[in-house]
Amino acid sequence: MKITLAKIKEHNPCIDGWEQILAAQGPDLDREWPLVEAFDSNGLEHVLWALRCLPEHSRLWRKYAVWCVMQVDHLLPDQRSMDALDIAWSHSDCWATDAELAAARDAAWAAAEAASSDARDAARAAALASASDAAWAAAEAARYAAWAAAGAARDAAKAAASAAASDARDAARAAWVSANDAARAAQKDKLIQILSAGEWVQEDGR
Repeated sequence: MKITLAKIKEHNPCIDGWEQILAAQGPDLDREWPLVEAFDSNGLEHVLWALRCLPEHSRLWRKYAVWCVMQVDHLLPDQRSMDALDIAWSHSDCWATDAELAAARDAAWAAAEAASSDARDAARAAALASASDAAWAAAEAARYAAWAAAGAARDAAKAAASAAASDARDAARAAWVSANDAARAAQKDKLIQILSAGEWVQEDGR
């Protein structure tokens, strides 16, 4: 799966990310190179951001969004969120209608909004937010799919990290950092797999 610096520049990247990738890949803006190489110079957030530069692969970004959320699906207390994930996945394969997706998306957002009032359960609130991101990725135009995939990845990692925290302040912080890092590492590995293969690689389940 290849990209050019010109495509990245068209989307107004942040200064730090642009300088890093330019130093690694420049100066020919029109030369194609594998996007997976961006991990040699840039972090996961920058590569997630760059997915928007390849809207022709929005179906993959939508699947990636759902996959990220499924890593914390045990934290989803509301069946509406699980239903939204199933329909978002089906929609990416043209097995669910736009109307079915819209209804599932609205229900997932309603579940997330209801949970946001209970700040005591940060893990579940973050998981619900990640499900809403995945539904948004599937529902919106291709140019927004990558943005929502990045949001789903972020919120899923936050959910995993929050769930790992304990009551003791120092232990909670250490658990949060460890779980967040583990979630982001898994997300990075999955994205590298997708970018290297140029297609969705089926594993157990999804």
